[in-house]
Amino acid sequence: MNWVLLIIAGLFEVAFAACLGKAKEAKGVDVTYWYIGFLVCLAISMLLLVKVTKQLPIGTAYAVWTGIGAVGTVLVGILVFKEPATFWRLFFITTLIASIVGLKMVSH
Repeated sequence: MNWVLLIIAGLFEVAFAACLGKAKEAKGVDVTYWYIGFLVCLAISMLLLVKVTKQLPIGTAYAVWTGIGAVGTVLVGILVFKEPATFWRLFFITTLIASIVGLKMVSH
C-alpha cells in the first residue's frame, strides 16, 4: 500500500508543477485559482510522502517521488505546454524511469 501512496504522492507533485505552468499562462483571477491548486496539490503530495517514509527507506521514497515528479512534469511539459520532445530528452527520461523501477526492485 505504501508504494501506491508514493505513486499518488508523485502524481500530486506533477499536478503542483502543472499548476505553476498554468498559473504562468493565466490572466486575472484565474492565476489565483491555479496557485490555490498548487498549494493543495503540494500539501497532499508532502503529506503522502511523510506517511510513506514511516515505512519505506527515506532515500528510496524520496528518489522515487522526485523521479515520478520529474518524469511526469517533463511529459506534461511536452503534451500540455508544447515543449520540445527531442531524442535526448526522451532518452534521459527513459533512463530515469528505468532507475525508478530499479530502486523499487531492490528496496525491501
